Amino acid sequence: MTMSMSICTQLGAKIPPRCYLMDQSKTFLNLQKTHSMPPEKKEVFKSLDKWAVKNLLPLIKPVEKSWQPHDLLPDSSLPADEFIDQVKALKDRTAELPDDYLVVLVGGMITEEALPTYQTWVNGLDGIGDETGSSLTPWAIWTRSWTAEENRHGDLLKTYLYLSGRVDMRMIEKTIHYLIGTGVDVGTENNAYMGFVYTSFQERATFVTHGNIARMAKERGDLVLAQICGTIAADEKRHKNAYVRIVEKLLEVDSSETMMAIANMMRRKITMPAHLMHDGQDPRLFDHYSAVAQRIGVYSTDDYADILEFLIRRWKLEKLEGLTSEGQRAQEFVCKLAPRIRRLQERLDLRASKINHKFSWIFNKEVSL
Repeated sequence: MTMSMSICTQLGAKIPPRCYLMDQSKTFLNLQKTHSMPPEKKEVFKSLDKWAVKNLLPLIKPVEKSWQPHDLLPDSSLPADEFIDQVKALKDRTAELPDDYLVVLVGGMITEEALPTYQTWVNGLDGIGDETGSSLTPWAIWTRSWTAEENRHGDLLKTYLYLSGRVDMRMIEKTIHYLIGTGVDVGTENNAYMGFVYTSFQERATFVTHGNIARMAKERGDLVLAQICGTIAADEKRHKNAYVRIVEKLLEVDSSETMMAIANMMRRKITMPAHLMHDGQDPRLFDHYSAVAQRIGVYSTDDYADILEFLIRRWKLEKLEGLTSEGQRAQEFVCKLAPRIRRLQERLDLRASKINHKFSWIFNKEVSL
């Protein structure tokens, strides 16, 4: 669910050398650069502590006012016959969902289930990490609360898919196992500027993705699944708002550094956090899943370009003034990027060949890519 590598290469993306992870997962990792942010930049985030308390923490939803997975699933505390009736109704609703839809739903769920790696990654960003696991800095409080809210997404989708009987849960569980063990590799170098640029884009992308999955569920007659995915999408939108606010503030207090961070992330491409997923069989599982998502319109290159254009408008990047010469070059690159992405995808679409691929998640059934 991201731009193809071929598009990024043609755009001049700096793809670092890659190393082979020596285990059964046959996963390739970027050769990683760490702690590239100048130490004095940590002080920028410390100076924003009061701002974060006022502008970031209010976006956390109180637990007592939050939905829980149980609210949207069959109620196992009911008498056995009533619970079984609810499960049967779920199975009936999902019986006609197309295989390609199930593939993208599973891929989205697996992405959510790899949450432990995302919290670890955020806590590794210089200047904002939770050093004790229970730190009272506003950045640490936000990260823990964000993680707690996100944790519900995978729990809900995984249980729903399990009850549907339409998917191979053991292969899905193996994929999750592999993915958490492999980790997350999004190229932010412990740099909190780049980290918040990434999360601004990524949360918008998951909002779009879950929203599209909800719309398709409604069209296919599963109104409960539509509600589930719409509820998750609403969380992702609120989280996106938080991260967009942070970058907005960084542009105000340190415009050139932030503008260069935006350009750096766009040169590397914003890849989905689960791009290292593997099921023990398909070494290009993420690419194949992404191709299905692109084809059926769950998350496409057009969506990628739309998100970039949204952020350019929201952050008023074209109107930024007072940038250093390097910041100006970054500004020019980012503001001209979206049309290039669209043109390159159009060329690739003309050359695309239709092939089928077997997915272990759906009992090795074939799906068109």
